[in-house]
Amino acid sequence: MKVIGFVKYSFFVVGVALLAGAAISYTNTNDFIDTADTAEGAVVDLLKIRSDDSYSYKPVIEFTAGNGQQVEFTSLVSSNPPAYSVGETVEVLYSPTDVQEAKINSFSALWGGFLVMLILGVVFSSIAGLMFLIGRLRSRRKDHLQRNGVVVEAEFQSVSRNHSISVNGQNPFVIVCQWLDPMTSAVHVFKSESLWFDPSSYIKDKTIRVFVARNNPKKFHVDVSFLPKLKH
Repeated sequence: MKVIGFVKYSFFVVGVALLAGAAISYTNTNDFIDTADTAEGAVVDLLKIRSDDSYSYKPVIEFTAGNGQQVEFTSLVSSNPPAYSVGETVEVLYSPTDVQEAKINSFSALWGGFLVMLILGVVFSSIAGLMFLIGRLRSRRKDHLQRNGVVVEAEFQSVSRNHSISVNGQNPFVIVCQWLDPMTSAVHVFKSESLWFDPSSYIKDKTIRVFVARNNPKKFHVDVSFLPKLKH
């Protein structure tokens, strides 16, 4: 389905972009720390930030730079409860060439953005990688069964929904068929790969070809090559 492919590639692109952003943030923070001057600052206010149904607070810091300039800045990091109180003294790092570029000398203020982008980048990239890997393994298994498996004619039973998968609130269809193994008299139920259109009207025969692994009917591939291709 086009949506599945879009999601897979979107996760990959977002993951790479976040990891690239994390790398840039790490370099910029290191450079800032290496060149920054320090000063003693004071929390003069707490800026109340509304987010959905909750609030968080950003400390507003005032300090005097080495050139005597009075500087006031708002930290980019917010928290609830507030991490600081009004009147509290904090250490400030600031750029000597641009005193407005200042941060509280704390792990969250310096490295919080980098850490968030790194974690999200790893998560998005891992999900995309897993989706690519699963697709590749399924394709290899399908090819192996078509080359080396035993072909059986399974009796068509029904078309049902695969409720284990949902995209935009929709569940794909699967073809359900069964086969009686004449050697063991065991009935095996086979389900096709997920289909993003209703195949019912295209199933004309009472039996459907299934590729089954030799000596292991649990490994199979329902042949749906007779169905029309879904146009994206």
